[in-house]
Amino acid sequence: MTRQPLGAQISQMLRDRGVETIFGIPGVHNVELYRGIEQAGITHVLARHEQGAGFMADGYARATGKPGVAYVISGPGLTNILTPLGQAYSDSVPVLVISSCLDETAAQRGQLHQMRDQRAAAETVCAWSEEARTAKSAYALIDRAFDQFSSARARPCHVQVPIATLGALADPAPSAPVLRPDYPAASHVDVYTVVDAVLKAQEPLFVFGGGAVAAADVIPDLLRQTGAASFVTYAARGLVPGDTPLYFGSTLARADSAERVAEADLVITVGSALSEVDLWRSTLGHTAPMIRVDIDPENFGEMGPQDTPILGDATALLKAMTIAIAARTEDLPPKWDAAAVARKRAVWRAEVEAERPGIVPVCDALRAVLPDQTMIYSDMTQFAYGAKEVWDMPRPGHWHHPYGFGTLGYALPAAIGGAVARRGLPTVAIAGDYGLQYTIQELGTAVELGLPLPILVWDNGKLGEIEDSMVRSQIAPNAVVARNPDFLALARAYGAGAVEPVSLQALQQVVIEALAAGGPTLIRITPKIAL
Repeated sequence: MTRQPLGAQISQMLRDRGVETIFGIPGVHNVELYRGIEQAGITHVLARHEQGAGFMADGYARATGKPGVAYVISGPGLTNILTPLGQAYSDSVPVLVISSCLDETAAQRGQLHQMRDQRAAAETVCAWSEEARTAKSAYALIDRAFDQFSSARARPCHVQVPIATLGALADPAPSAPVLRPDYPAASHVDVYTVVDAVLKAQEPLFVFGGGAVAAADVIPDLLRQTGAASFVTYAARGLVPGDTPLYFGSTLARADSAERVAEADLVITVGSALSEVDLWRSTLGHTAPMIRVDIDPENFGEMGPQDTPILGDATALLKAMTIAIAARTEDLPPKWDAAAVARKRAVWRAEVEAERPGIVPVCDALRAVLPDQTMIYSDMTQFAYGAKEVWDMPRPGHWHHPYGFGTLGYALPAAIGGAVARRGLPTVAIAGDYGLQYTIQELGTAVELGLPLPILVWDNGKLGEIEDSMVRSQIAPNAVVARNPDFLALARAYGAGAVEPVSLQALQQVVIEALAAGGPTLIRITPKIAL
């Protein structure tokens, strides 16, 4: 057992727990964390800003299902990464941030990077934030985070270690403990409760959320067996194939989707919080009983007296249902009208095209040339808002967006994290002209890593969504137009490729070439490309 400074032991511990990549920025207060990175055989990705490091860790976690890990310094390093932690919290992403902290703050003032309560600041956007004052407690807290990631709803965690403790000699971490089994499983009684209710219903409706993504292989069979209609939330796009009969799509945000939900005589919501950003209204709209399956009991708080909560892993329950359920008999066909469902989807698609001119044709052009395994990271931009409703993904878990927290600047660094995790597989970033500027400096990281990353920039020269909101509110548009840089010249200054296609066909060719390039390519698109 070789004693080393604790910072070096932490890197070795992480490698023993399966961590292969760490994102971060070294500084004078966390330099001890960097002592053992190379010795442990871990790849470190140098971000240009701690916010970028946090989003990279998030993107890595979403791409792999494994925790994303970031190292940051005390004070501003931690505050800079709080926005990504807030995003990870709202979207249930396993991210572990390890930071340094000052040895003593109560009796001394004016220290470098000093905060009144750094730990408490991180706690506002994490499942928990704790300080490890000894090597033993550091090891225990890191293992607590990994245990939580594997057995409960994923949420980010923060561990801070005093500077002197990081530099003090410590024994190696103990062997990795046996983690608890996967998420809690619904009982056999629960499974048959759902099966019985579905078979008794004549117009059952499934609403699939991001928590059901791992059940993609059984959902088409389940829908055929039950004759149920279905919606998916944005996070669950790809769970139901786009050509599935009785599929309403990812259109819950359409106001009149509530009327379609109200037609059901049973609603089964699986793995979704049914949050504001899923619905953009206060309720789902169901009038019939609802069965709600989730691993987080917090999501049962607003259920009605006729609704049934089932605490358990959505994937396990759906797989059990396909085994336990008998296919509907021909003498008891479902009453959903497939033609009516298809017509409604067509109407909603036309509404998106009218509301956001030019976006639907670009979506269609991109979808036609991107390989099925492409993973897309989008930002808070009108392009993504339209795409989320009309772009049927060929597989689930391959479009990532800052849904709940809704931060700008997510797409580029998160896509870098995803591309690092999926070397050799296609990854695409989609950002608006304003949001891209929040984290555009991370182009330097993408160039440094030689990532073949197409970065699509929807440039309408303004905060288009905010302008539309002001107009709807009868407010004269104000502070929504900003002077943009020459994005192509800026990308080239970083060493990236840069191009502005003038047609949809040219866009398709540019994207194909960017996926095979030796580094990132910024692709500027304006609404006129679809004209």
